[in-house]
Amino acid sequence: MKTQKRFSVEEVMRFLEEHENPDGKEVLKRHGARDPFFGTRIGDMKKLTGKIKKDHELSLALYSTGNSDAMYFAGLIADETQISRETLQVWVRNAYWYLLAETTVADVAAESPFGFELARRWIDAPEEMIAAAGWATFSAMLSTRPNEEFHDAEIESLLRRVETSIHQAQNRVRYGMNSFVIAAGVYLPAFTERAKRIGDAIGKVTVDMGGTACKVPVIRSYIEKIEKRGTIGKKRSAARC
Repeated sequence: MKTQKRFSVEEVMRFLEEHENPDGKEVLKRHGARDPFFGTRIGDMKKLTGKIKKDHELSLALYSTGNSDAMYFAGLIADETQISRETLQVWVRNAYWYLLAETTVADVAAESPFGFELARRWIDAPEEMIAAAGWATFSAMLSTRPNEEFHDAEIESLLRRVETSIHQAQNRVRYGMNSFVIAAGVYLPAFTERAKRIGDAIGKVTVDMGGTACKVPVIRSYIEKIEKRGTIGKKRSAARC
């Protein structure tokens, strides 16, 4: 039986550097990434993650480098069955910009056994990136977990919270709240109409996107697009993709 090659931190870092994307790096800097990093395209990263699959120890070592590309890569190969709540707490505290907080940390947390616990804790954090990670974790769980795992009363409470506080929330928290309403409307059919009405009540959500062309999705329009596609309630196979 062929043994799968184990990759070292040095090999992964060398791969990331060899696939440096200077133009992409400048764009990511406007979004909040900071040196040291290479701006490596996610598509290029997946050429290597496909060979590694999951490697718990390697993911921990890569995240601890502080290099944004390596930290993102760590999330792609993290083993959600081995990562601890304590490690996820370290990860979220070190997720200094939104891609790491809302994608890397949130997606791994959502797939871990601690998703609900951490999402509930994080959304109340005073730190913008931690709170944003909390909302993103909830959204990722809505997109992947069976509806039976969610309590209607909790979802309704969170939706009311968004409706009454989104415009006073911190920048990326506003984006996360907006995305949560969309996720509730798309993945929980019982809340589709409720989510659309909340979107109408909220109106335009303004988020500073770092001078880029990225836009905040409009809640009703987004949900209705999914309705027309006929995929309301259809879950994703995994938070990480």
